[in-house]
Amino acid sequence: MHIFNNVVLALKPRIIKVSPKSDMAIIWINIWDAQSGVKAKTLINRRFNVSSFIATIHGANMNPGVPQCKNCWKWGHTQGVCRIQGAKCVKCNGFHQFIHYRQFAWCCKANKKISPPRLETKKGEPCPHSFKCSNCKGNHQADSIDYPFWKHRFNKKWHIKEYEKIQEHQKLSTHSVVNTNNL
Repeated sequence: MHIFNNVVLALKPRIIKVSPKSDMAIIWINIWDAQSGVKAKTLINRRFNVSSFIATIHGANMNPGVPQCKNCWKWGHTQGVCRIQGAKCVKCNGFHQFIHYRQFAWCCKANKKISPPRLETKKGEPCPHSFKCSNCKGNHQADSIDYPFWKHRFNKKWHIKEYEKIQEHQKLSTHSVVNTNNL
């Protein structure tokens, strides 16, 4: 479309449905622009067709939500500033990409040393094992839309408070392990 000539996207567009029972959605786009916002100003209030629908471009505050890193799956930073080396799996929190989950995840591999012994998940069968969130260690995928972090993705204060709770819980559990070992 001619209105998007010379416009470069900074990130992949994000599509958010207005509500579960709506046929409307909001598409968030981040564009590379000069500090003056000259390109954004030419796009705001312009209309264009998407199939049989008419879409209107509205301005928005920069980065209105709390970002989720697609590398470690933690909230509050993006992949470009992530501190971990490599990538973590969105399903099991292991050090591999999700596309390699079946190849590297410990849960699908046989282990005869544990009681009861774990059999290898057969190739072609879906993984029957539970998820492990990288944020709260809950039984769900780290990018689940049913997850409280996702539901509060526009509330930075909630995220800060929740991470403080998680860090405090981790300190207490680490402290109790240390005390147990010193007995």
